[in-house]
Amino acid sequence: MKNIQYFLESQAFGVCTKLGERLGFATSSIRLSFIYLSFLTFGSPVLVYLVMAFWLNISKSLRRERSTVWDI
Repeated sequence: MKNIQYFLESQAFGVCTKLGERLGFATSSIRLSFIYLSFLTFGSPVLVYLVMAFWLNISKSLRRERSTVWDI
């Protein structure tokens, strides 16, 4: 079970984990609320999740500092 959980957490962009770290909430409660909201609103939080994942990916790319021309 732990292997499945690790695989899903590493492949699911880490949005819930990052959000939990920033807001000071437990990651499990954020995941559960996301799942419940997805069922209640017929999947619209999935779009919010994908936008947040995209934003995290872009912010990682922008923060990466290159020291030389050869790092490009």
